[in-house]
Amino acid sequence: MSVETAYQYLYLGALIVLGILMGCMLIRSIIGPRITDRILCINMIGTLVICTIAILSRRQEEGYLVDISLIYAMISLLTVLILTSVYNRKRPDQDAGGTASAPDGAQPGSSEEESHG
Repeated sequence: MSVETAYQYLYLGALIVLGILMGCMLIRSIIGPRITDRILCINMIGTLVICTIAILSRRQEEGYLVDISLIYAMISLLTVLILTSVYNRKRPDQDAGGTASAPDGAQPGSSEEESHG
């Protein structure tokens, strides 16, 4: 067995393992009880895809695939940042308890003129 053949088997084995892990992450993102689990699984799938593209680049000896994996990394980062900003945003008229709160600590039924006058 030559060194090149051993590397081909190593790359193939790594790609199979990454494919299985991507399937597991896809299942976890579907069943995940919380939205944070789903966002984390989407991020993990993106990382596994980047690793897969890098391995394919080395296996096929094509340098442009590394550039594609870097572009995919930037897109994956932006996707996770957008998803977390959307799901972490609270409505401004609700506090942590879910009740309406007035600005500056004023009582919900009173106006500013009544509290200063």
